[in-house]
Amino acid sequence: MHKRKYTLELISEVGLSAAKPAATPIDTNIKLTSTQYDKVNTKSQAEEDSLVDQATYQKLIGNSNSKSVSQQPKQSNMTTTLRIVRYIKNQPGQGILLSSKNNNVVIAYCDADWAACPITRRTVIGFLIEIGDLLVSWKSKKHTTISRSSAEAEYRSLAITVAELIWLIGVLKEVETDINLPVEIHSNSKAAIQIAANPVYHETN
Repeated sequence: MHKRKYTLELISEVGLSAAKPAATPIDTNIKLTSTQYDKVNTKSQAEEDSLVDQATYQKLIGNSNSKSVSQQPKQSNMTTTLRIVRYIKNQPGQGILLSSKNNNVVIAYCDADWAACPITRRTVIGFLIEIGDLLVSWKSKKHTTISRSSAEAEYRSLAITVAELIWLIGVLKEVETDINLPVEIHSNSKAAIQIAANPVYHETN
């Protein structure tokens, strides 16, 4: 499954047909902030306060997504979004292969970027879940509460991943699909793994 035709049309509509493809979808060092935050914390606003083509921006991120926030998009938002399009331009025909020989091994990966938001200092958590070679579930979201340590942030990421796995396993059982248990969950936090492996009450502070 792929969307090559739609991808090529989108690249043409936003005027990136002659643009150089990007090697990565986003700059890992970029911090997207609100205009209110910039007025207090930055000196130069000439570029960030410039108007963004709302129609093009809505087309790129989806009309429903653009209406989910009340902030005016800045030039940095548009630049970041266009970089994603240039990244997709590398392989516009890349898609998902649904193989008949796929196995039923479920593997999950989770991570957390502690205090990633420069405005609220909230953590951005994420996970992805694969069944065999197929990516079936994923999420990247800013957490609703503030974590007081990186271990706490990583543990919250583990907990949310487990909740998603419980739901997914339930769905697979409903459709009578056998999977190999237990499920592997990969985390890069030694502290979070140790907390999860020790079945005792842990204080939050």
